[in-house]
Amino acid sequence: MKILVTGAAGFIGFHVTKRLITEGFDVVGLDNINDYYSTDLKYARLGQLGLIKESITDEVLLESATNNNFRFIKVDLENGNLINKLFTEESFDVVVNLAAQAGVRHSLKNPHQYIDSNITGFLNILEAARHSSLQHLIYASSSSVYGANTNMPFSTTDNIDHPMSLYAATKKTNELMAHTYSNLFDIPTTGLRFFTVYGPWGRPDMALFLFTKAIIEGQPIDVFNFGRMERDFTYIDDIVESIYRLIPKAPTSNENWSGNNPDPSTSFAPYRVFNIGNSRPVKLMDFISEIEQQLGFKAEKKLLPMQPGDVPKTWADVEDLFSYIDFHPQIGYRRGIKEFVDWYKDYYLMPQNSQRDSLDTASIAPTE
Repeated sequence: MKILVTGAAGFIGFHVTKRLITEGFDVVGLDNINDYYSTDLKYARLGQLGLIKESITDEVLLESATNNNFRFIKVDLENGNLINKLFTEESFDVVVNLAAQAGVRHSLKNPHQYIDSNITGFLNILEAARHSSLQHLIYASSSSVYGANTNMPFSTTDNIDHPMSLYAATKKTNELMAHTYSNLFDIPTTGLRFFTVYGPWGRPDMALFLFTKAIIEGQPIDVFNFGRMERDFTYIDDIVESIYRLIPKAPTSNENWSGNNPDPSTSFAPYRVFNIGNSRPVKLMDFISEIEQQLGFKAEKKLLPMQPGDVPKTWADVEDLFSYIDFHPQIGYRRGIKEFVDWYKDYYLMPQNSQRDSLDTASIAPTE
């Protein structure tokens, strides 16, 4: 089986790619390695997959960087001609589309990046899939699509018509686009609404990373909504296991689907949407306390009002996914934080690792 992973230098994409390589799949990874956050970290992830920075060049197909059953290509998904060429040459069986411009806060400042990457880029994937014999397209959505919803836990059968950020709006748009192509061209698509994924090699703009860095450096942390936040933190290994189990389970038509009472999570087309979370919300202050425990330092907390685009709580109803793949998350937040802190110390604080990401600690927020 040949699998394409987009966003392979990103946090989730790196971990998924690593698992698929280990399992012996023929894997092609794509990423544009943009500078939304440290490119050194992205290249270091690729180094863990056996590639060296010097082997990675722009937009090369047949001479891309290779390591046994893994090939990597540096390219923007917005380059539709190149994406079409790649699909034609490679004949992928499965695509795991994890490439996107991430970040709720960033979408308030740079909206056009989200249209280019999350909408145009995803359209290019769908168009290429339309002209191929793809067996399954798995793509990243987000818990942010629930927006102003307050009925907990969030269910994939809920209405999601009130997003709170452009980032969330692009992710809902992805789901609508996927359904259209599943309907028109019979492409099996599975959308995954990720709930606050964290763990080693995580993104530097995420709360756990920012809190850890600030506490170690003796800097204050900004805690929004005066600490009255809860998040359904989901450890990366549980995410990867779920995606791995989904790969051979392409959706089919739901014969019981009715237009009189439409279920938004399934369809008459080969289409599914799942929440992918831990389903055990953690109070933000408890999460911070565990980071303090692992680091052996107390944080100086600046309690601030809610920021635009944010929501006070997330909680995933995941029973449909986990009955579908016969798996429930295994790793709680205390163990997950320890694993991250151990990685952070090794990567940033050991003498042989002098690289340091330049981060704005004033932007700390517990978001997707």
